[in-house]
Amino acid sequence: MALFKRIADRIKREINLNLNHRRVIQFGNSIPPTEKQGSRQPVIFFNASTRLSGLSQNAGYSLISSLALKADGIPVVQLVCESGMSHCVLGTDNNHLRKPPPCPECIRTSRLIFNQSSVRFLKNSRDALMNAKNANLGLKDLLNFKIGDFPVGKLILPSMRWILRRHHLSDDEDTCYLAREYIQSAWSLKKQFEEILSELNPLAVVVFNGVFFPEATLRWVAQARGIPVYSHEVGMLPLSAFFTDQEATAYPVQVDHEFHLSEDQNQILDEYLSKRAEGKFVTAGIKFWPEMKNLDKEFWKKADGFQSIVPVFTNVVFDTSQSHANILFDHMFQWLNEVLEAINTHSEVLFVIRAHPDELRPGKESRETVADWIASHQVDQLSNVIFVPSNKFISSYDLIRHAKFVMVYNSTVGLEASIMSKPVLCAGKARYTLIPTVFFPQTRKEYIDSLEKFLNSEIVENPEEFRLNARRVLYSQLFRASLPFDDFLEEDSVWRGYVRIKEFSVDDLSPEKSSTIQVILNGVKRQDPFIRNL
Repeated sequence: MALFKRIADRIKREINLNLNHRRVIQFGNSIPPTEKQGSRQPVIFFNASTRLSGLSQNAGYSLISSLALKADGIPVVQLVCESGMSHCVLGTDNNHLRKPPPCPECIRTSRLIFNQSSVRFLKNSRDALMNAKNANLGLKDLLNFKIGDFPVGKLILPSMRWILRRHHLSDDEDTCYLAREYIQSAWSLKKQFEEILSELNPLAVVVFNGVFFPEATLRWVAQARGIPVYSHEVGMLPLSAFFTDQEATAYPVQVDHEFHLSEDQNQILDEYLSKRAEGKFVTAGIKFWPEMKNLDKEFWKKADGFQSIVPVFTNVVFDTSQSHANILFDHMFQWLNEVLEAINTHSEVLFVIRAHPDELRPGKESRETVADWIASHQVDQLSNVIFVPSNKFISSYDLIRHAKFVMVYNSTVGLEASIMSKPVLCAGKARYTLIPTVFFPQTRKEYIDSLEKFLNSEIVENPEEFRLNARRVLYSQLFRASLPFDDFLEEDSVWRGYVRIKEFSVDDLSPEKSSTIQVILNGVKRQDPFIRNL
């Protein structure tokens, strides 16, 4: 039965891929050739780290955006990997690090998705001198490695952590091998990017996320030349994208001082929050909550013996957002060690430590988990701790409602808790800490002092300003900065997070017909903020 399903899925994937190919050709034939636009500067697109086969959501957002620019008369050049890296991020098998990436499948997909007349293929060229320099370096030296002012070791680190599904990397031969190959690949890409940028002098560069090393390398090269770089990630709503002139994984949504929610906007936000509280939401094609249960009798039987309840919400430690979060603490587990100190000295408080639901997602399982930390520190043996693993679907919102205050690293639930008028003590820089929405101390000592103060206080007051700002921030992230692409893309019904191109006309790619297209064109051409005026 499983074999038949695999065969059926493969057939569906081929149908979707060829459908996307036909529609790209159709749109390409409908758009006037940009070569007749004189000496207009092109826009370069690069997203090698978002798909191998098929059309992922981010690959789809990039493709539709490039078609919109071409329809507006802006030349577009796609940089496409053609075995351009000995090891790429998605092509790395984290169980067999030396296994080569599936280049033939990826190249075939690229040739079907892109109009070949506007493509520059990236090849891999090994540097023997680079091999010699790196051959005997340990992991620490590799991750600090620089070539002139090019911080290649720093650029590969988020990719290493993401593919190995951990923050702390092992200094073993396999891990060092991968670091060396990523460094070699980044160096090869850098040299090609420099040649291409010198030749084309682009108006701008658009990359997926800007954090994985291939895109981070292009971003570094372009920024060194003063070329605007925009990165994108999945938005907070289904089939939506977030674009920014910064690193998209930090989700730096600016909220204007003048922006305040109208009655209609408040109602829209309340409807969204009501559904989310029931687990009825999807992020990047993933439904994290198959069910959501309220706190049961067993929980309350234990909780009745304590003066207060403090939920502690964790994150996935290898996620690309974590490099932005690690400001007060070097990493999330260092913060949890500090939390453990407070647990040991406040036996009157029941701490409920919740693992992120994405921590053990099939196919993306973390190899450095909160559950491991709990076991290694014997936290589950403490009488004033309840641990909620990632596969136990207790309602976070029920926990928040009964909390004295809420502790988060940089989880979005901190923003929602503030909206629920609960005080939130945040330990990591988050997508909502740009304006006052939660308590976010500026130093580690201030954080520890604040935590002790909150635990010793009978009541922790949450400023009304935090609640109102939290609503402004969340509405902006959801309905203004998350640009909907559902007029152009739909789920492909085979792979979660993958899409196929819908049938639409080139006229639908005009700013007059689509607020999304209008925002993207104004952002790339005029460097306007990528935000809708809703």
